[in-house]
Amino acid sequence: MKEFKNFTMNFGPQHPAAHGVLRLVLQMEGEVIKSADPHIGLLHRATEKLAESKPYNQSIGYMDRLDYVSMMCNEHAYVLAIEKLLSIEIPERAKYIRVMFDEITRILNHLLWLGAHALDIGAMSVFLYAFREREDLMDCYEAVSGTRMHATYYRPGGVARDLPSKMPKYITSTLKNNEQIKEQNYNREGSMLDFINDFASRFPGCIDEYENLLTDNRIWKQRTVGIGVVEPERAIELGFTGPMLRGSGIDWDLRKKQPYEVYDKMNFDIPVGKTGDSYDRYLVRMEELRQSNKIIQQCTQWLHNNPGPTMIDDAKVAPPSRDNMKVEMESLIHHFKLFTEGYCTPKGEVYTAVEAPKGEFGIYMISDGANKPFRLKIRAPGFPHLAALNEMCKDHMLSDVVTVIGTQDIVFGEIDR
Repeated sequence: MKEFKNFTMNFGPQHPAAHGVLRLVLQMEGEVIKSADPHIGLLHRATEKLAESKPYNQSIGYMDRLDYVSMMCNEHAYVLAIEKLLSIEIPERAKYIRVMFDEITRILNHLLWLGAHALDIGAMSVFLYAFREREDLMDCYEAVSGTRMHATYYRPGGVARDLPSKMPKYITSTLKNNEQIKEQNYNREGSMLDFINDFASRFPGCIDEYENLLTDNRIWKQRTVGIGVVEPERAIELGFTGPMLRGSGIDWDLRKKQPYEVYDKMNFDIPVGKTGDSYDRYLVRMEELRQSNKIIQQCTQWLHNNPGPTMIDDAKVAPPSRDNMKVEMESLIHHFKLFTEGYCTPKGEVYTAVEAPKGEFGIYMISDGANKPFRLKIRAPGFPHLAALNEMCKDHMLSDVVTVIGTQDIVFGEIDR
């Protein structure tokens, strides 16, 4: 028999190959991987250092740009850290809005993961199905914040503004006549909550469509079953969180174990896998879509019945209303001072974490009493997952690297911050 040739191979850092600028140096024996060495640093943006040079409230937008598929969840951990330093309690309506948008963000994340992971492995059409629903949720982001991705919607003390009373509508164009536009706007006649309710009522049917395409698909199972297996004890040792940990059979979710905001009032289940392979992690995330949808429905119901403030009534932290700012000199000065100088926090250190779509996203912050953090350390969920890539790929085939990168749901903004 002919001897195998050993060689070194570069995987990436072109973006579509590796979900970001990840460079893998693979030691190959024929088509079998002997080691996979991840090289990072090609996207480094010094987020933590930048945040240490700006007032607290000017760094919220940096958080959106970390894991740029889980925008509001990143903001959430950061504003929770500031609120913990300031010892402030936010209005209940703001808590429900945050929880609702956390779950909308989880669905957004998992839909992109599902489409991209399936595309990587060779299932083309799932991507188009997933992005059909993603578009509706992106419209919700845009309706509350004015932007489709980097929302900067959560603020210390609550949220930037209450939910809008009407949704933006499609308008007639050369491509679509009045009848077609009316059909597209059927669920946009009421408030934003009505729109989200309509989405939540039809979304389980959409998840069934994705599952029909993949769950019992012979090729999908051949590409994912038994690939990248991580034992439960090993998953804990490696610092896994989120679906990567739950896929290995560990029942750990911060929303249940260390509840924040109003998660303790929500009725939902934590899906857990059995074998810790890529197929189990797929099933866990698919069930998470259903559970997130359930939480969203509970939030919309509460928000429908309970109007109220969405921002703390504390002039040191909350800006004046836009209306006042445009007519009163005092409010204009206050607004200017708040957004240029911010506010000082008491000395101390805090750690806050949220259950982001990829796992535990944590913010460790040290305050020296100034108007900006003395130190900021971000605990990104993807970092320990990437560190385990070598272990998960060893003795698999080259084509399985793509499956493992997909099942880890890597977004490089948070890893290479």
